Order: sequence, then C-alpha cells, then structure tokens
Amino acid sequence: MMFAAAAAGLIIPMLMVLARALAGPTLYDRVLAGNSFGTKTVLLIAVLGFIGGRPDFLDIALLYALMNFVGTIAILKFFRYRNLGIADRGDGGSEGAA
Repeated sequence: MMFAAAAAGLIIPMLMVLARALAGPTLYDRVLAGNSFGTKTVLLIAVLGFIGGRPDFLDIALLYALMNFVGTIAILKFFRYRNLGIADRGDGGSEGAA
C-alpha cells in the first residue's frame, strides 16, 4: 500500500516537471526538466516493479537511467559545439603527418 502511494506521489512531480519543460524560457531549463523527468521515470519504474513483484524492472530502470544520462550529455554537447563528432582542428585532417 505504501509503495502504491509512492507511485501515485511520483506522478505529481512528473507533471510539474513536464509543465516546466514546456514553459522553460531557456534551453537549459528544458534540458534540466527533461533530465529530472527521466530521473522520476526511473524511480517510477523501480517502484512499479516492486509493486508487481518483478525485480527485472530494476534492470530496465538502470538502463533507462544510463540512456537518460547519455542523452542529456549529448544534447548539451550538441547545443554547445553544434555537432556530436570530433571537433575540426583546421589542419586538413592529417593527424599523423610530419
């Protein structure tokens, strides 16, 4: 019963964070709200797995947490450098030439 209340209690902050993501004035507000939504989703998956007696949901929650982290870093890198690849050094691509 307590975990069902915890699951229901996670829905309200998720809705608040979703509203912040839609109304955020800057990109960083939206990225932070998206990351926070992902973290709360991980918690919700873990709690629902515990309620349903499915311990394999913890593996899914951990995978989702890793994807959330990597996605946040990728989005921030893209908006800072405007690409996700190796930065162009301007030397024509000759890394080992003497």
